[in-house]
Amino acid sequence: PAWLQRLCGHLLSERLLRPGGVQAVVRGVLEGTEGGVGAEAAALDWKKCDAVGKILAACPQQCLSLQDYYRLVCPQILDLLHIQDKVAARQFQRVATTTLLTMAREQPQLAERHLLQPLLAPLRRCSEG
Repeated sequence: PAWLQRLCGHLLSERLLRPGGVQAVVRGVLEGTEGGVGAEAAALDWKKCDAVGKILAACPQQCLSLQDYYRLVCPQILDLLHIQDKVAARQFQRVATTTLLTMAREQPQLAERHLLQPLLAPLRRCSEG
């Protein structure tokens, strides 16, 4: 029903905008999907990570502005690249990559400012020295 979709969307958006919210949502959605065997399990894993990344890239209707969404969510997406748990790290990196690529395609200026510049800052510092 439409009311349930709105409620779920609102709760998801609210959680994503909190500190650590992106990681919590990704963990919740992907929980229990690792450990499959074979090409079929790997393809399913990729599809699920891809779907989560595309959801993260979409600014929710409840958000005040696209700028605010990127400001709050992009640092959390970059944090997904630094997960220490080796089993979860692969999936988190897939989600982060899909999200970054989708955001860069859809909102290049915002993605450059909030994702690409912070991601490339260490490389830029090394090349300037």
